[in-house]
Amino acid sequence: MDRALYVAMNGAKQVQLHQATNTNNLANASTTGFRADFDAFNSLTVVGPGYEARIYNQDERSGIDFSSGALQQTGRELDIAVSGNGFIEVQAPDGSSAYTRAGDLHTTSAGLLETGAGHPVMGNDGPIALPPFEKLEVGDDGTISILPVGQEATTLATIDRIKLINAGPEDLVKGEDGLLRAVPGVSLEADASVTVTSGILESSNVNTVSELLDMIELTRNFEMHVKMMKAIEENDSATTQLLRIN
Repeated sequence: MDRALYVAMNGAKQVQLHQATNTNNLANASTTGFRADFDAFNSLTVVGPGYEARIYNQDERSGIDFSSGALQQTGRELDIAVSGNGFIEVQAPDGSSAYTRAGDLHTTSAGLLETGAGHPVMGNDGPIALPPFEKLEVGDDGTISILPVGQEATTLATIDRIKLINAGPEDLVKGEDGLLRAVPGVSLEADASVTVTSGILESSNVNTVSELLDMIELTRNFEMHVKMMKAIEENDSATTQLLRIN
């Protein structure tokens, strides 16, 4: 295969991979607590016999945007926004610990406290389960207090405390399920300095205008690589005709 054709083909493929990240960000522009992904192109030399005269690109996930999203007032008791670099610890589908900023909490019919995506919220001793209640309050430190069914309005019982951790960009990686996890070798423990505010949700931090502009640029870039492949094909056909004449 001609090296130029390989470079053009690879370029189109890498642009598609970058576009997939861009599309995922846009698809989650309204997802509570979502953190946008960053992609970057790296230049690498095509290794092979002869002079190394071709450079190809490789798309790589370069990081996560940890900037905060806008805060939205909801007034709902189980909607919480986490302060600073704090995260809510949840249980991933495989049973492992994961972290999220999505504070759109709800209770299941069995009383299990979950995020809007269905991930159990972790407390001091595992997933938080709530007995039937008439009223619920979430304290600044994540403490959950309820008014049990049939009790007087002045009696609030503390059930559990949401496990909140403090982590920086270097401590977390994002999985394909959208949840954040600790990098290997890092242990994240509950941090009492992390607080939450009830009745507020943090929206996605995706900048839709920026992502749409990137999408247009990536589309043009992809078209350029396709045109390059067509030009290489035409040159190859012209070369074949000249050889036939000779």
